[in-house]
Parts: sequence; structure tokens; C-alpha cells
Amino acid sequence: MRIAETHIYRHGLPVRNGPYRIGHSEIRTLSTTLVKLVADNGLVGWGETCPLGPTYAESHAAGAVAALSEMAPGLNGAEVLPVPLHRRLDGLLNGHTYAKAAIDIAAHDLLGKHLGISVSDLLGGAVTDHVPSYYAISVGAPDESARIAAEKRAEGCQRLQIKVGGRPVEEDIETIRKVWEAIRGSGMRLAVDGNRALTTRDALRLSRECPDIPFVLEQPCNTIEDLRKIRPQISHGIYMDENATSLDTAITAVGTGLVDGFGMKITRIGGLHPMRAFRDLCAARNLPHTCDDAWGGDILAAACTHIGATVAPELLEGVWIAAPYIEGHYDPEKGIRIEGGHIKRPQGHGLGIVPDESLFGDPVASF
Repeated sequence: MRIAETHIYRHGLPVRNGPYRIGHSEIRTLSTTLVKLVADNGLVGWGETCPLGPTYAESHAAGAVAALSEMAPGLNGAEVLPVPLHRRLDGLLNGHTYAKAAIDIAAHDLLGKHLGISVSDLLGGAVTDHVPSYYAISVGAPDESARIAAEKRAEGCQRLQIKVGGRPVEEDIETIRKVWEAIRGSGMRLAVDGNRALTTRDALRLSRECPDIPFVLEQPCNTIEDLRKIRPQISHGIYMDENATSLDTAITAVGTGLVDGFGMKITRIGGLHPMRAFRDLCAARNLPHTCDDAWGGDILAAACTHIGATVAPELLEGVWIAAPYIEGHYDPEKGIRIEGGHIKRPQGHGLGIVPDESLFGDPVASF
């Protein structure tokens, strides 16, 4: 089976009840980029990439379209197999893993349909059909964050992430304490996510003033050098997120004992094929991690859920999807939803969803 056609779409995803605030930015609407691969046997596969604005990471929506348009002409005739496909992509364009991930996801969707199996089967086999999710509370007032935490506790959410940074650290500390009071005794796990926005000074203070609260500190500072600086001085576990831009970086972080886990994004690392290797690396070193993406609709949500379903339960911190923050679904019937703190693994072949193509309008480019 080989690629015969590639079509690229852009689609708006307004933030429901926005804005969504993280340390360095405030998001009200996002543009997602979708890829439709058509194989020479007529089967269709869908992929997606949705950067969280232009400052969250080294990616942006217009860059995704440009990178995909650069690679797409060279995809005609390519085998729909992960290893040769990634080698071809790397031969067509250096870097831009977030754009390559959309092609990778579409190829997995295609291959699953061709073989009559799900993407999670392609990735080694699911260990659960109900994947735990978690909720991210954006930067906000301490009392409001605590109210949301109590609401999510009542809904059965198993893990919360609190966004911090971009304001006085005293407000972050107050927020952490009030959220902890709202979930204490529930068994919910807690992550405090700086999204690179804290100085090393404030990261150390935040940890030192909350010694009684069992949270992990996710990507508090901007660089790997910052993480190395605070690592021996901090009492909480450190997770790497934005700095984990490649398998090479992850291997170094694991091998040097720099971190205690990861918040990993599928599109950041280049797609499901490298994500599978990352999962196995973490399993070898007994490191917990998430299976997420920065944003996106049902296609990315399905991809995150499939890879999450293959992770050993004791190592899976959860799957974050953007569904609670956006309106509607690409697939009205089988769209990916969170119920009781879990996501049902999509059934059927490939990703297990069929997007309503009419929602996306005409392609911005076809090859």
C-alpha cells in the first residue's frame, strides 16, 4: 500500500469559556492542521497537528502548513509503513517534527484500516479499554481554581494539573494550597505545571513552601540547564515536558537521572512511531509519563488514547485531550469524550473515528 494523494486542511478551534491561560500566553482560539492521506487502494487516513499558539513551543500553525506542503510532493508513492515513511520524511525536511507527526498519525490510521486492526494493536496491543484522563486548570484565581478542582473531584477525575507562572509566585503557592485542600483525601494525583515560566528562584521557593503537598513539578523552568540547577535542591519530583523535543533528549534525561517522569506530546516527538519507542524507554527505566498533545480535535485525541491504552497502568499518568475546552466533534457519533475521568478506547480499525470532512471546507493544498 502506497500514498497516492495528500490533502492539507486548516480548521479553527475556538476555546470554550476562554481564554486558556498558561505561564507565557493566553489562548482564545487556535488553528489546527489536518492531513488526509489517500492510498493507492482507495483507503483514507487522517492525521492532525495543533500547536498551542506560536510561543508555547517551536511550532506554529502556519509553519505546519508550510512544512507539510514542503514534504507532501515527495510522499507520492511512499510505502505506508512507519520506518521507511519516517526515513523518507527526514530526507525531505530537517526537523519540523510537529508537522511530520500529522503524516505519521494518518499513516497509522491507514495501516490499521488496511490490516483490519486498531492503532493500539499496531502499537503493541491495548492493556485497557478505559484510559484514565486528567484535567488541566489554567492560570487563575486561587478560589476559582479550588472550585474547579472540587468539581473535577466529584466527576471522578484521577489527576489534576495546575498551571502556574506569569504572576507573583505567592499567588501560585496560594493556588496550590487551596486546590490541595479541595482534593485532599480523594486519592487524586497533583501536578504543578510551570510551562517554562518560572525562574529557578521561584521554582525552588514554590517547592520549599509546599513540603507537605505531594505534587510533581512539571517543566517549571525554561531550559534543561535550569532543571539541572534545581534538581539537587528540590524536594518534589520533576517532570520534563517542553524540553523533551526528541527521543535523543529523552534518552539523555533518563540516563542522567535528570527527571522523574515526563509530560509527553505526540506531535512534539514526531508521531506515534517515535512515541512507541519513548513508551518503551520509560518502561525500561520505570518512569511514569502522560500521552498527550498540546491541543487538537478528535483525530489527535484518538491518537493519544490509543497510545495511552498500550502503556502499563502503573506508569500512565493519564491522557489529556482538549475536548472539554472546545465545541463539537469531527465525528459526531464516535468523537472522543471524557466520562467519569476516563476515555473509552476507540473501537474499529485504524483510529476508530470517521471525521465529517465537510467541517473542514476545501483543502488549503492538495498533492
